[in-house]
Amino acid sequence: MRFSKLSDWRAASAPDAPCIADASTTLSNSAFHSRVLAAAGVFSGLGIGAGDVVALMLPNQVEFVVAMFAAWRLGAAVTPINPGLTVKEATHQIIDSGSKLVVHDGDQLASSEVKSLPVAWLAVGPAHRGAPVEDSDALALLIYTSGTTGLPKGVMLDHANIEAMSEMGRQSLKITRADHCLLVLPLFHVNGIVVSILTPLSAGGHVTIRERFSLNTFFQDVEQLRPTYFSAVPTIYTLLNALPVEIKPDTSSLRYGICGAAPASAELLKSFETRYGFPLVEGYGLSEGTCASTINPFDGLRKVGTVGLPFVGQRIAIADPDGKHLPQGEVGEILVQGANVMRGYLGKPEETAKTIVNGWLRTGDTGRIDEDGYLSIVGRLKEMIIRGGENIYPKEIEDALSEFSGVLEAGVIGVPDATFGETVVAFVAPRPGFTVTAEVLREHCADRLTRFKRPSKICIIEALPKNAVGKIDKMKLKGLWKSEHAVAGN
Repeated sequence: MRFSKLSDWRAASAPDAPCIADASTTLSNSAFHSRVLAAAGVFSGLGIGAGDVVALMLPNQVEFVVAMFAAWRLGAAVTPINPGLTVKEATHQIIDSGSKLVVHDGDQLASSEVKSLPVAWLAVGPAHRGAPVEDSDALALLIYTSGTTGLPKGVMLDHANIEAMSEMGRQSLKITRADHCLLVLPLFHVNGIVVSILTPLSAGGHVTIRERFSLNTFFQDVEQLRPTYFSAVPTIYTLLNALPVEIKPDTSSLRYGICGAAPASAELLKSFETRYGFPLVEGYGLSEGTCASTINPFDGLRKVGTVGLPFVGQRIAIADPDGKHLPQGEVGEILVQGANVMRGYLGKPEETAKTIVNGWLRTGDTGRIDEDGYLSIVGRLKEMIIRGGENIYPKEIEDALSEFSGVLEAGVIGVPDATFGETVVAFVAPRPGFTVTAEVLREHCADRLTRFKRPSKICIIEALPKNAVGKIDKMKLKGLWKSEHAVAGN
């Protein structure tokens, strides 16, 4: 299915069937198609065409999806931006991606350098009359992802990638036109776009969008909307599982919940299914692999403690540091191969060459494959922190802290947290002659970092530990965190 003409297909095959809805808008297939044509007309009038990039800095709403399909119809790519980013953070993505237009929900990013379009204007203007661009090699999504060094980098996913991943999802998860997905994850993540939008829509199913997950209203939505599946992160399942025991919602419409983005405990998976009566199928993947590479089968053997089997059409291998594939049971770096593997990192050929080697995507994660082919995650080669499913750069936070005049250096680590999986802890060494407090540094970070990136604890210490080559020793920082000295430094 070419996504540039998906709205045409849906409108022609079942014009009055439900397509997509949010809290204020409900669109049938024909209404969705009309909205896509109108938005494509607006984009075309602003000079958007094949090869251009449109930035979508929007909350979860129907208009995000309309704008995405409108851009694809013209042969343009989309880069979704977290609307909660600071201006500095968002500007990096807009400039780095080469965006020609920013669609937003306010005017804070209006710029003479990049055209800016309020989302309300998407429906203003004549419908686009041209044929949809069909090019599987054309760039579709630029997803900005975290790593361990530098600023976020753009993962280039072309139409062949997203079409392959959607087909894999339909097959492995058995998604059909009877499915109704409840979207609660953010649309600026590839998970929200692929698992909760592209997969059900390309199967003929429909989607209900919520702006964000709400603990107070989630099960009300399940009972009223009757979705058949949803995708969430372990933090969400932990919060739902901690609800008072007297809360017993009707979950009979749900075939399963998908759990990904961060490891979930075996205890959580078992306890949740026992309590709510539907399975959680845990998977594994990353943006560079267009979202997902393994999944525990909901209608087959689900091995708790593993992230399941490879999606149909993908291969998983375990390798040593030299790239040599290892036998079953051995621990090494997880490699992924398939049509879902990214084109590369935008403007970073050297990093791309290090990440995609001989057709295999090096994930930077360590794991093992058992005798039945199930993958278990052992750890991460990278220092990336995953807080509630959000990937966080340590260096980005370290750089922000180092901008404070009284800070000599900073080291950031992730520490275990029962609710979020991990939280951010920063160690700061002050410059000689300066007095620095955690309170002042928190205020400093508030102007530079999105809330989820800000350290939950800031420890002021005399000097940061270093390794033999002079780099900050993160393992020693983790040891400090566990000691009484680290706690006293807050």
